[in-house]
Amino acid sequence: MELVTETFAHDGGRKVTVYLPADPPECVIFAGDGQLIAPWGDVVAAAGAPPTMIVGVHRSADETLRLHEYSPGFDPGRFASHERFFVNDVRGWARSRFGLELSGRRTAVFGVSAGGELALAVGLRHPDVYGAVFCASPGAGYRPPRVMPRPLPRVYLVAGTSEPFFHANAIRWADALHDAGTDVVMTERDGTHGDPFWQAELPLMVAWAFGR
Repeated sequence: MELVTETFAHDGGRKVTVYLPADPPECVIFAGDGQLIAPWGDVVAAAGAPPTMIVGVHRSADETLRLHEYSPGFDPGRFASHERFFVNDVRGWARSRFGLELSGRRTAVFGVSAGGELALAVGLRHPDVYGAVFCASPGAGYRPPRVMPRPLPRVYLVAGTSEPFFHANAIRWADALHDAGTDVVMTERDGTHGDPFWQAELPLMVAWAFGR
């Protein structure tokens, strides 16, 4: 297992950290909040999941800018710029740098809290790229559209029973996605916002989407 970090020119210098599994990856997860999420690859590996690469795009140090990058409703221009970086530039770099050639069926996008909004937003916009969305405790800046796009990716949501605001947001998305006819899982865990259940759920998400 190895962590590789590279700095890109985007927004004056944005880092991306990649978790490389010991064996050739059979699936890949792209995630926001990369400095937090990428090291969770060890948890996925320890759970016996298929070899999983995690490509984690670091967040902005400014929390307001992070929200504007992760949720399309606040500042559409900034969101679009970050979306292009996340979906096109980082994915293209990962493909050339690591020889990554995996289909959308073996690719997921993952996020927690505001990063969960990012995962839902880019997942719904790019179902050909991300066959699955993993979302933990999403915020409410991005809500289900009245008319869902087609096709839709598969979606796995999780939220804590002691974080009512985020739990309600997850339920809202689960209901909307279910009504739209896609494959959706909604899991409740004991805990509040930021508790270890976020990390502990990731291997279950990987097994659900990519289990051998």
